[in-house]
Amino acid sequence: MNALEYALQANGSFALPDACFKVKALMEEDDSTIEDFANVISVDPSMTSRLLQIANSAIYSFPGEISTISRAITIIGTQAIYNMMLVDVAATAFKHFSTQSIDLKRFWHMSVFCGLATKNLAITAGIRDIERLFVAGLLQNFGELIVAKVSPELAKQCEAYSAEILPWQLQQKVLGFTYTEVSAELLKIWQIPEKIILPIRHYNNAQNIDINKDVKVMYLASRLALVECHPEIFDYDDNVDTALCQSLNFTSGDLEAAANFATIETDNILNIMNAKFYG
Repeated sequence: MNALEYALQANGSFALPDACFKVKALMEEDDSTIEDFANVISVDPSMTSRLLQIANSAIYSFPGEISTISRAITIIGTQAIYNMMLVDVAATAFKHFSTQSIDLKRFWHMSVFCGLATKNLAITAGIRDIERLFVAGLLQNFGELIVAKVSPELAKQCEAYSAEILPWQLQQKVLGFTYTEVSAELLKIWQIPEKIILPIRHYNNAQNIDINKDVKVMYLASRLALVECHPEIFDYDDNVDTALCQSLNFTSGDLEAAANFATIETDNILNIMNAKFYG
């Protein structure tokens, strides 16, 4: 199976909720009102509750309580609401594909940490619409869960990475593609905006291509996440590309601040996303 075939199989068992497509369609219509968006979201009480939790979480860091979907839309905008819906979908999808063939605690921790580090570095890099980069960082390794569910033996082989062979290098060797390629293909099927998919698709090649800041930021965040989750295997100096840092005018202090922010907030976000595999 190739990356697209894995994505198609995943789409067959877990589809993006209709509300996401409806909100995306409203975003593309010039005459859409706040009430239109609120009506779509509020039909699902569970999603409304979860989105308000996320809106009041460290992901957005808004100074004051957001108590209604309409207020959330007014204050932080329709794009942010859509991004929050994708976070909610991610939590549901991650659980749908949960499997004992890989280390789920590591998967969740690395995914959330990468999203938070990506967001923090995006702020430092002066990138606009930083919430979409949290979503991209969160979803970038979604393909691992899909492969683990469909082909657990292969996923188990891909967990045997080391300082000598990095995770994405081992995935390429075992599968012929990387988990991020599966993630990108599934998000494309789900009609997720290309500006979220692009850094996911290209960040592992950030050293060889120069597309935009998003790709470079996600590359660095993914390496910070790798060191965070496997400090006994991976070293900061060996895995963080200094040339990319220089191209973004990042200092070692900037990276340290992003890592510290992600470390502190990861548990909070995991709780919000209902990651009940702990315990």
